[in-house]
Amino acid sequence: MDPTDKAERIRDGEEVNTLEIETFLKDHISGLDGELSIQQFPSGHSNLTYLLKIGQNEFVLRRPPFGTKAKSSHDMSREFRMLKALRPVFPYCPEPLVYTEDISIIGCPFYIMERIQGIILRKELPVGMKLTTSQAGDLCEALLDVQVKLHSIDYKQVGLGDYGIPEGYAKRQVEGWTKRYLNALTPDAPDFGEAMAWLVEKVPRDPYQSSIVHNDFKFDNVVLDQKFPTRIIGVLDWEMATVGDPLMDVGNSLAYWIQQDDPSEMELVRLMPTHLEGMYSRRELIRRYTEKSGRPFGNIDFYYCFGLFRLAVIAQQIYYRFYNGQTKDQRFGMLIHGVRALEKAANKVIKQSRL
Repeated sequence: MDPTDKAERIRDGEEVNTLEIETFLKDHISGLDGELSIQQFPSGHSNLTYLLKIGQNEFVLRRPPFGTKAKSSHDMSREFRMLKALRPVFPYCPEPLVYTEDISIIGCPFYIMERIQGIILRKELPVGMKLTTSQAGDLCEALLDVQVKLHSIDYKQVGLGDYGIPEGYAKRQVEGWTKRYLNALTPDAPDFGEAMAWLVEKVPRDPYQSSIVHNDFKFDNVVLDQKFPTRIIGVLDWEMATVGDPLMDVGNSLAYWIQQDDPSEMELVRLMPTHLEGMYSRRELIRRYTEKSGRPFGNIDFYYCFGLFRLAVIAQQIYYRFYNGQTKDQRFGMLIHGVRALEKAANKVIKQSRL
């Protein structure tokens, strides 16, 4: 069986203008010949991703979602600039090819990049793929090592000195995500009051060294080599990347990491096979990151709790679009249950914390 990520028929309501895109491609990328075909990658809950095939060439198009609620979260030019800056020093980035703000083509800004073909892990392993306990551990180490490499890049040297404001980053993140949650509240959503108040109280000082943060670094945003599935060859989905506290990035990653001994309701938010035998625990991930990066991780409860809250906000924003009829994607209707499970998990962290 082929375990690579497959594009499918475009979802209803998310079609794009094939003729206009074909003309745009041939005008901006030389040597293309043939008729363009377009499919859509079905996974992902935010920016939309399409597979473009023309002749023997394959590209990926990224655009904001239809019915966008939080426009600042879907800035195509910002994402494109990050890739252009990082590609020479961080080869895991897909090569960005062309960006346009011309909304006459498909109704919004978009960009086109190379396709990195390989294995992407979703909730369960792809059919036909198996991991030994040793391989599972190796894969966890590879994931952390790539994240450490990203955090070690001098963002000023690569031309991203003005990309973000690292001072006060954690405080702004708490304030910003709190506002986003309140703006996306629906009558059936939990209020998250305890967690929001605790995060405001426990915001840590700025780190001694800020870095580029991906802000969505997890297994289903990395590409694995088909022949050597414990080797990472690509990192995708840079829409939330910025400059800030690298431990916030790790905390966000930990929030996605559902392990074997977690409460059963956390299965509602498990997106990756992190529960398999041999996969690291969150505590083991923290230990490896600390050892490889040399950064102390004293406020782990804050970073993990924030990661859980932020993940709930992302889910609630997407659910808001579904609740208000802005998307027809039926997957989004189940997200409210995940939001409730995440509030419960965040409150548990607070209750057990010694901060």
